[in-house]
Amino acid sequence: MSLKNEIENLQNQFKQKAPQEVQELFALATKELEEKKLSEQALKKDDTVPNEVLLDVYSKQIELYEYFKDSDFIVLNFYRGGWCPYCNLELKAFQKIVPQLKALNSKLIAVSPQLPDLSLSTKEKDNLEFDVLSDLYNKLAKKFGLVFSLDERLRPIYKEFGIDIPASNQDESYEIPMPATYVVNKEYKIIYSFIQEDYTKRAEPLEILELIKNVVNKHGKN
Repeated sequence: MSLKNEIENLQNQFKQKAPQEVQELFALATKELEEKKLSEQALKKDDTVPNEVLLDVYSKQIELYEYFKDSDFIVLNFYRGGWCPYCNLELKAFQKIVPQLKALNSKLIAVSPQLPDLSLSTKEKDNLEFDVLSDLYNKLAKKFGLVFSLDERLRPIYKEFGIDIPASNQDESYEIPMPATYVVNKEYKIIYSFIQEDYTKRAEPLEILELIKNVVNKHGKN
């Protein structure tokens, strides 16, 4: 099953369980965010990726550029946090292509603003075999132009769902990144970008894998 199909199943479950007024508010907030067209200002294909210090699941500092030293391509995935069911579906879907990425000398890393302990929980819960990093206060995500503040009307609803974003991020701003996936070559150049204001839309892992294969076959490794 494709990630798109899995997401559609999750959306159907949400429609069956959530009150109509909650569904309408989520849809309205997404529409208003789309109207701001934040994704058009974000880094995209042909842009150069900036460096930033991130934290691994054990709170050890690591620079983003370190990942490029022994890899031909980096698949960089920005997700909202382990509290997001759509993000968890996405991360599990990406896990399925990790062996093929390794065969192409490529690495997958996932980044969110949540604390390292929670990143560790996400990694263990979904049996992820790639690095899950913490971008505290969205420092890297802001350089990519991905960050927005969650609609104030949604915040009490999230709390009712048991989601405490300020606690997850140790930050009262409610700032989170738009879902985004990038493929970056060894020269830190973005060769593919997927950015969406709509948090239910995600890049398809198999399409990304195919893209890297095509680049390797056509251009060698650049």
